Amino acid sequence: MRRLHLSVGIAAVIAFLVTGQLMRHHTPPMTALSDSVRLMYRSRHIYILAGGLVNLMLGLYWQRRQQSWRWAVQSCGSALLVAAPVLLVAAFAVEPDRGFHEETPWSRTGLYVLFEGSMAHLAASGGRQKGGAI
Repeated sequence: MRRLHLSVGIAAVIAFLVTGQLMRHHTPPMTALSDSVRLMYRSRHIYILAGGLVNLMLGLYWQRRQQSWRWAVQSCGSALLVAAPVLLVAAFAVEPDRGFHEETPWSRTGLYVLFEGSMAHLAASGGRQKGGAI
């Protein structure tokens, strides 16, 4: 699982860099777009970074929980966190041209999944571990 989170995290950070270049070389230039469309691109761009960094950090520090219920919650959380960057990259690709007047299901779902996966890992950690750390 550690390698999966590291791989997804690295891929998402690379996607963040690629989407940054797409915005830099966008035709028409980003400055020519309306404020709402430009904000949609930028926010979705930052969401990709958030999903990537969460996976990257989890890949560095992930430890399997010993109790079966904690392991199950942790596994569900990991599945959600791995899915989040995929949803957020799709949001970058699909949603900005729609503007604020349309629904944003990709980014909404991606952010909820990122939050839920993080909370699942928090629940699986279950308080104090060896050495007194939370």
